[in-house]
Amino acid sequence: MKTIPHRLYLTEEQMPKKWYNLRADMIEQPEPMLNPSTLEPIKEEELYPVFCKELARQEMDSTTRYVEIPEEILNFYKIYRPSPLIRAYNLEKYLNTPAKIYYKFEGNNTSGSHKLNSAAAQAYYAKKEGLTGLTTETGAGQWGTALAEACSYFDIDLTVFMVKCSYEQKPFRKAIMHTFDADIIASPSNTTEAGRKILAENPHTGGSLGCAISEAIEKAVTTEGYRYVLGSVLNQVLLHQSIIGLETKTAMELLGEYPDIIIGCAGGGSNLGGLIAPFMQDKLLGKANPRIIAVEPASCPSFTRGRYAYDYCDTGKVTPLAKMYTLGSGFMPSPNHAGGLRYHGMSPILSKLYHDGYMEAVAVEQTKVFEAACLFAKKETILPAPESAHAIRATIDEAIKCRESGEAKTILFGLTGTGYFDMTAYSSYLENTMTDYIPTDEDLEKSLSQLPKIPGIQE
Repeated sequence: MKTIPHRLYLTEEQMPKKWYNLRADMIEQPEPMLNPSTLEPIKEEELYPVFCKELARQEMDSTTRYVEIPEEILNFYKIYRPSPLIRAYNLEKYLNTPAKIYYKFEGNNTSGSHKLNSAAAQAYYAKKEGLTGLTTETGAGQWGTALAEACSYFDIDLTVFMVKCSYEQKPFRKAIMHTFDADIIASPSNTTEAGRKILAENPHTGGSLGCAISEAIEKAVTTEGYRYVLGSVLNQVLLHQSIIGLETKTAMELLGEYPDIIIGCAGGGSNLGGLIAPFMQDKLLGKANPRIIAVEPASCPSFTRGRYAYDYCDTGKVTPLAKMYTLGSGFMPSPNHAGGLRYHGMSPILSKLYHDGYMEAVAVEQTKVFEAACLFAKKETILPAPESAHAIRATIDEAIKCRESGEAKTILFGLTGTGYFDMTAYSSYLENTMTDYIPTDEDLEKSLSQLPKIPGIQE
């Protein structure tokens, strides 16, 4: 009988040397981004004021299947990669399920999450271009922490606009970013025109990622030598995060395994897109047909209750328009929402795949998410990030279905990071003060009714 180890690390030689561009194998491409001024498909050079040139090129490239990872980035990756593929034997035993449960753990780095995979790439390309600084937004703080770490390594300045409610809830995230010399501003703020406008309309808002994006872009385009970078949603980010899925697939092949079900949390799409990339390639090419499940919060349900439409990627409406599943750029998650994944839209790549039926989506309430997080911590000894716990919740539900049906399926999920900076949320759950919020149809219609009108496309 073959012995399956608890965890498997690839060797340094087995690490991927190229990223995989999922768009190269998509049967139908996502709709093009639109210039917010002309409402015409955006051109690569029109992105140069916002993104550094190589990242703009990657953003627009839909034909190059594999992209060489520069040696400088590979050397950075080797500090904390490859990450382990782990078999959740204790969770399986507790659930009394015939399912085999595997998870790819991305929390073994100082940032505590998968976000470092793209942060390293974006900081490197900015430095190579000769830029002096970057701006970005962060919600739960994982992306801001990762980018601060990467910018410090590549010696480039960083300004982070942090969603105000998270800024107030997570002082230790701020401390980590400060350790790596980042400048942190609670968003919306009085430091930008976009922030002042949002505060004038809603002085007591807790902020949103859409707000923070508006401020970060304004800061970037008005500061000499600066550009903006984003930690999720964009095509370039999913490209960089494909290293997660590429490592995972190689590890599973070494074990003689292939997942029947792949589960990932979904906010903007970076972890999910990275994890599923090579498995979705198999699905697109007809080599395999795994079920792929995106798990999002019930309080910010862009896949399950959003609209597939062109929308701005920010609240200030200065970004290019993307066709995606969206709740409207003005959507503000409830202040009691503690589980991350608070972006109003979803990656255009994943939105297109979902729209075309290649993947599924479910929405879960945050008390059920933290129930799953606590169970996982007790059985597998890792305290998961709230975002990751959305995937854990769905994994437990699928494993129970296997127990009830007697089907011995292989389940793979992404454990995107650790929850050690989320103890306020854990305390709220454990002290029974956490509540669920599910927006009504009327709540969602307020922001959906403000979707942009585009003659001939969306009127």
